[in-house]
Amino acid sequence: MMPVGPLMKEHRLIERMIRIMNANLENIKKENKVDPSFVDTTVDFIRTYADRCHHGKEEDILFRDLAKKDISAEDKRIMNELIKEHTMGRNNVKKLVEAKEKYIQGNKDALKDIIFNMEILIRFYPNHIEKEDKHFFIPCMDYFAEQERDAMLNEMWEFDKNMIHEKYSKVVEGYEKK
Repeated sequence: MMPVGPLMKEHRLIERMIRIMNANLENIKKENKVDPSFVDTTVDFIRTYADRCHHGKEEDILFRDLAKKDISAEDKRIMNELIKEHTMGRNNVKKLVEAKEKYIQGNKDALKDIIFNMEILIRFYPNHIEKEDKHFFIPCMDYFAEQERDAMLNEMWEFDKNMIHEKYSKVVEGYEKK
């Protein structure tokens, strides 16, 4: 199995969440209000699953290993774009959290910022995923020998196993510091 299999499977779940976000966004616009717990769930999903788990494997494993290869200028350009897009996504999630905090403190104008940042994320992920699926992942596997691909796949499985423990250890440590 190629290491991109788990990454592409993750894309399908992210796409499903984006559809849920879009449906909720339509209700937010109609009702002119937002359920802060939905924003919290969205942020948790994007930060933990889409960013830490999925983008983490790309950046910490695939991109790291590609950086050791003599890849084409086009593949290097796409990889750099993807890294920049990951950063942009993180920044929008941060802005979404900030807007939600203002909203729950009674600032009703913050609803516009919640909508704006959700719209950015809803537009971002499908385009980002298409770029990875159709223009990057599969062609990049040609840079690796079968043993290298197997090693990456094993590292990705280990990454997933450790990630949940890392996330919730940080949650506990955060409360312990208070």
